[in-house]
Amino acid sequence: MLELRNVSKIMGNETHVSDVTLALEHGSLNVLLGPTLSGKTTLMRIMAGLERPTHGQVVFDGKDVTGVSPQKRNVAMVHQQFINYPAMSVYENIASPLRLARLDKATIDTRVRKAAELMKLTPMLDRLPLNLSGGQQQRTALARAIVKDAAVVLLDEPLANLDYKLREELRAELPRIFAEAGSIFVYATTEPSEALLLGGNTVALSEGRITQFGRTIEVFRRPDDLKTAQTFADPPLNTLAVEKRDTRFLLDGGVAIPVPDEARSAPDGTYTIGFQPHHLSLSPANPDAVGVEAKVTITEITGSESFVHLAYGGFPWVMLAHGIHHFDVGATITVFIDPRHLLVFDSDGRAVRRTPLAA
Repeated sequence: MLELRNVSKIMGNETHVSDVTLALEHGSLNVLLGPTLSGKTTLMRIMAGLERPTHGQVVFDGKDVTGVSPQKRNVAMVHQQFINYPAMSVYENIASPLRLARLDKATIDTRVRKAAELMKLTPMLDRLPLNLSGGQQQRTALARAIVKDAAVVLLDEPLANLDYKLREELRAELPRIFAEAGSIFVYATTEPSEALLLGGNTVALSEGRITQFGRTIEVFRRPDDLKTAQTFADPPLNTLAVEKRDTRFLLDGGVAIPVPDEARSAPDGTYTIGFQPHHLSLSPANPDAVGVEAKVTITEITGSESFVHLAYGGFPWVMLAHGIHHFDVGATITVFIDPRHLLVFDSDGRAVRRTPLAA
């Protein structure tokens, strides 16, 4: 188990990580999810031993390794900017950590070829990195990390610089590769969709603090607070300030939305409701859906989907609609909110009787 115990990192007047406590099990995949400057890379560098925390401890399998150098930790790390040895072939790049560990030739060859097969690099083993595409170079760096058989593998946005097609292919392959390896994997990303695709556990980060840690699908569907819900939404989470009166949320213009069952026992007062863009629609999804009039600010058509940006009650919304839809800027349209998928937060941003799991 890799543990961070009350870890903080302060540089000058800036706090990069604040009082982080986290325990990661062997054989687990753990996604660090948060926007730029949320503390993902700093946490990884502390795990790797590249930085020492200002306060707190790093513990591995019960041993305090806070002051242990990276060379003495069984850790591998892949950065967004991939690094390969330019004078070495792909084979030798992948084999380099095994040669440093003085493994025998046969073991090295077996492990290199297995890693190359996983990363679809077998035909390129004799090439130099400069003769590879960017995606092939990144896969070489990933193979070198995996072949090391490290206890902890840290991946800092490793697919960010790849083209869309290759990124999607690798995203689909990585969960299988991780499952076979048995290491503690820590994968940093800014993209909620990537976290959902990878699965495993997610650490939601905001301004250097953990807002929630748990199974990825659970964190997505049942955020503990508004900050976590916003971190795990792309396009952004739609929100609205409402007044609770008995079993209804009151909106502008006398519109009322039924309060979800799990929030009905909350006292009357002001709340924030949140819902994902795909839970806002052009037609009612069920008999309880509530229609509201919103103004179109812009429409983005991606081909099979349309992102319709709206303004309602001073709040910006985004609706994800299947198919091609075009609306004039400034047009008023009716959109429907499905109360079954509402997230409800109190005045402190805490989830109110978290909503039950739903698709």
